[in-house]
Amino acid sequence: MLVGLDKPDDAAVWRLDARRALVVTTDFFTPVVDDPYDFGSIAAANSISDIYAMGGQPFLALNVAAFIPDLSAEINGEILRGGAEKAREAGVVIAGGHTVQDKEPKYGLVVLGFVNPKRMLTKGGVHPGDMLVLTKPLGFGMTTTALKQQKAAPEDVAEVVAWMKRLNKEAGALAVEFHLRGGTDVTGFSLLGHASEMAAASGVGMRFFVDKLPFVSCAHKYAGMRAFAGGLFDNLKHFGPMVRFSPDIPEETRMLLFDPQTSGGLLLAVPRRKLEGFLKRAGEVGQPAWVVGEAFTGEGLEVK
Repeated sequence: MLVGLDKPDDAAVWRLDARRALVVTTDFFTPVVDDPYDFGSIAAANSISDIYAMGGQPFLALNVAAFIPDLSAEINGEILRGGAEKAREAGVVIAGGHTVQDKEPKYGLVVLGFVNPKRMLTKGGVHPGDMLVLTKPLGFGMTTTALKQQKAAPEDVAEVVAWMKRLNKEAGALAVEFHLRGGTDVTGFSLLGHASEMAAASGVGMRFFVDKLPFVSCAHKYAGMRAFAGGLFDNLKHFGPMVRFSPDIPEETRMLLFDPQTSGGLLLAVPRRKLEGFLKRAGEVGQPAWVVGEAFTGEGLEVK
């Protein structure tokens, strides 16, 4: 066992031989959007993301689903179709799975992948001086909460759905190509929550520059409307004491940084000597990448 409960990460990793290790993860959740196909696609992209966050290549998956007994077979089928087509895009075979009945639909995947143990990404692989690169914008949770509250504009939902359905495949491939060592994906614990985990695991401090952070176009609008998910307050309570904010940062921006993300991007630690080449290559393959901060000798998180 290379990665397990002794040092929690995005997935478990079991060494097979000197050049291969098996990466295993699972995730599932209730609908974040109304369209069943989009829900299945987002849930699958989110589940597969943990493999990319470890520097791995996914290849096999199992469905994990809970369906309402009186929900139409067509709706259930669209959820599964969305997941299957997203898995196919990732080069993943869905080989079955398991369903149960429940009062609210739930869907996700168990995913297996391979990784070279010498190329593996972990939360503990960050070093002082590394630059922090984010590969998707923030604000997904605010928007989906606004949707649940019937406040979200259709064009805003469409923007966020497109991001959530996007695989982290290219971002993970770039991390492997440039031999990066530190990374995670930004999901339910928010940007600052997952960054706190990385900083603690690596024994470093992290500094974020608020004017460099990317947000979906509607994020601040819904933050101003206080479309806050319940998980945001959990993140704020648990991770907030670890974060030092500059006093001029407004409350709505602070809340966005604790916003739970569904199928968010990768947060990667890129050594400074590799940053220029990494960003150039990201542009060549069409992978968005924002330099949002840096790691330093110290502890905790700073937002300036």
